[in-house]
Amino acid sequence: MIQAERILKGEEIITAANIARWELEPDFHDSIIESVYEEAARIAKKSVKQQGEKEAYYFDLKIDKIVTSKWLGFPIMLLLLAFVFWLTIAGANYPSQFLSSFLIDTIHPTLKGLSASINLPWWIDGVLIDGAYLSMAWVISVMLPPMAIFFPMFTLLEDLGYLPRVAFNMDNLFRKAGAHGKQALTMSMGFGCNAAGVVAARVIDSPRERLIAIITNNFSLCNGRWPTQILIATIFIGGLVPDSLAGLASAASVVFIALLGIFFSLIVSWGLSKTILKGEASTFSLELPPYRPPRILQTLYTSLIDRTLIVLWRAVVFAVPAGIVIWLTANIHIGDLSVAEHFIEWADPFAFLFGLNGVILLAYIIAIPANEIVIPTILMLTVLSANIAGVGAGSGVMFELNSVSDTADILHAGGWTLLTGINLMLFSLLHNPCSTTIMTIYKETRSTKWTLVASFLPILLGLAVTFLTTQIWHFIDPAG
Repeated sequence: MIQAERILKGEEIITAANIARWELEPDFHDSIIESVYEEAARIAKKSVKQQGEKEAYYFDLKIDKIVTSKWLGFPIMLLLLAFVFWLTIAGANYPSQFLSSFLIDTIHPTLKGLSASINLPWWIDGVLIDGAYLSMAWVISVMLPPMAIFFPMFTLLEDLGYLPRVAFNMDNLFRKAGAHGKQALTMSMGFGCNAAGVVAARVIDSPRERLIAIITNNFSLCNGRWPTQILIATIFIGGLVPDSLAGLASAASVVFIALLGIFFSLIVSWGLSKTILKGEASTFSLELPPYRPPRILQTLYTSLIDRTLIVLWRAVVFAVPAGIVIWLTANIHIGDLSVAEHFIEWADPFAFLFGLNGVILLAYIIAIPANEIVIPTILMLTVLSANIAGVGAGSGVMFELNSVSDTADILHAGGWTLLTGINLMLFSLLHNPCSTTIMTIYKETRSTKWTLVASFLPILLGLAVTFLTTQIWHFIDPAG
């Protein structure tokens, strides 16, 4: 009898708890944690006597009321991240030009001259110097300066104690998407390098939510894709408005693409959490750490050695064989056409359905190891397929022009339109990860299945979005 009464009371308690949880959802966990902290604060206030001035954390609380507030939290976060992105892009411009000038305009001709002096066979010269070396040079000149700026800035915000506030602000959005609030941190890290963003997902304890963060990190524009976005926006979006507004229009379009990536990250996270990675979003208590002065030397070491150089080395390892493949496809001929020209001719009808062209598809296939070599590859293939004489370093060799107007002339001569430019910006956002990121995904997940999902899901989404954009474009402007 007593046992039966205990069971009955236990069931009543469970029922009451479930009712309370149902009434409090989705803030059940938050309410419990808040009550625990309120009770702890009450006990501390009753038991502990403070002497002298107020403690330092009172100042932290005042700052947190601003940076985590409902109305100011997001604007401050977006402005701060926008400043980091702007500083990365603007600050990397000059060192990138210097490295490009040194590695490509100075060292490359020197190597070509040395090759000629020892009578190196033309195909070895092409494979090693015009293929492997140029690819490596492009990756270093494009990747190194942005990472050397972005990673220290990001690490600085991390050491300062601001990044947990970003997770706090974004937690509600990601929780509604069935993901984890800390995914905001991995997403932000992905703006510097997707491989680093994938590694950063280790901060998420839940295996399911860590997988979601890893799979969707590719929707953050990495520094290898910023040059493509900026160049195409300058040519095709900036060209739509007067010169005085061209810079503003171009920058706005790139920011829009970056925000679109965040939107897709949330949508895909929601879709995954409702299908193949179904489950409830885990709750976590985020204790905001105190603000603290950054440790400059440790910040520089962590960001430059542990992040920048390691990621750059991985990219270079993959870029060298990619450069060899690029040169071979452009210089091995079957009949009157090169392998690249055969592929472009075959792929054009399919690519046109998505508002792209065969050049873009081939460039993204053979430049999988590194996004940094997409634009030089596109220019080389466009010159090759359109038979544009007297441009760049010559047929079958990667090159990039210093003048935006000259680059625009080549693309227009290759049949590019405004629709092509817009869809390239979309496809640059929504396409497969680079080889470095794919390798990192496999190392983090130890799963071929999830590595394939993370690799092919963005491609399918990119083709769907560009196809829809093209159909809407042709519906609005049938002659376009």
